[in-house]
Amino acid sequence: MSKNWIYLVFFFLLGCIDPFPVEVPEGEQLLTVEGLIHSGPGPHIIQLSRSATYGSDLQSLIRPVVGATVIVRSDDGEVTFLGEREGVRGAYFTPEGWRAQIGKAYTLYIETPEGTLYSSFPERVESVPEIQSLGIRTVVVPQPGGGPERSGVQIIADINDPADQNNFYFWRLGAANYILETRPDLYTTPAPERNPAPKDCCVVCYRTDIPNNRSLFIAVDDDFNGLSTRIPVGFVEDDGLRFVNKYRVDVNQYSISQDAFRFLRLVKQQAEISGSIFDPPPANIRGNMISLDNPDEVVLGYFMAAGEASKRIYVDQAELTFKQNRAIIPDDCRVVPNATIDPPFDWNPNE
Repeated sequence: MSKNWIYLVFFFLLGCIDPFPVEVPEGEQLLTVEGLIHSGPGPHIIQLSRSATYGSDLQSLIRPVVGATVIVRSDDGEVTFLGEREGVRGAYFTPEGWRAQIGKAYTLYIETPEGTLYSSFPERVESVPEIQSLGIRTVVVPQPGGGPERSGVQIIADINDPADQNNFYFWRLGAANYILETRPDLYTTPAPERNPAPKDCCVVCYRTDIPNNRSLFIAVDDDFNGLSTRIPVGFVEDDGLRFVNKYRVDVNQYSISQDAFRFLRLVKQQAEISGSIFDPPPANIRGNMISLDNPDEVVLGYFMAAGEASKRIYVDQAELTFKQNRAIIPDDCRVVPNATIDPPFDWNPNE
């Protein structure tokens, strides 16, 4: 490495800071760090990018940071290098089989290709209770001006909160699959001919879905410490395809630090200013990363470490009390991205 990592010891002399909205010069490209390591299966991913500040004309320009050195170090001295993968720019992955350990604290270190050093504050991995069960509730969101209503499925979890600790929860949707139904009988040849040319196959496929996780679901157990509770933990929008048949998604429950919870709560409050579960956060928020070369530099994002519990739910279209009009794809379902006629090896709606 171009710099001595012992220099990072200076970091531990710094006190923790609360996240806060920041103001920086217009158009400045800020390093953004997004990452979560946890006690569940990996790989665990740290994403690095450069983006302009909120309100800038270049706000939508996001540049992945490639060629960086990314390290996670535990408080007992274990050092883990994260590596890049071909075709995934700006993402750094933990080695196969690696997991964070309950009770350990972890620090993220980054050296950019330019040689600038960054570090997170230590994040301790706390134990997390299991998810007892999952259910759903249909949510309908009226649109301004009387436009078509948007809707989706809110996922509700039952948990037994432990009484011997103060828990800060964060929920995120993981892997998802659903039965995709298309209309190959309606296929027509491409323009300009547009002649009817129905296909023999295939109506039904299984499609992999990547939840966008824009809606933040967090909670602190101040009101239910030591009790059983039911709480919303995720949302999946109905796009006219996902809930035509069956939809499957994994719900990941994390026990995060108090500082991580404060950061996410601030992000959530910012998002709610502009109004709905479909809207992205409207402003940049500083997290727990710092530049060791220039402590005044603004670094965005947050590095989290957490205990993880996961549970899977299958949603049948008959369970929804409001459904979007069915979207029509006039083609073989196999031409749809991330779709195949073979079900996932562990597809089991009756489990």
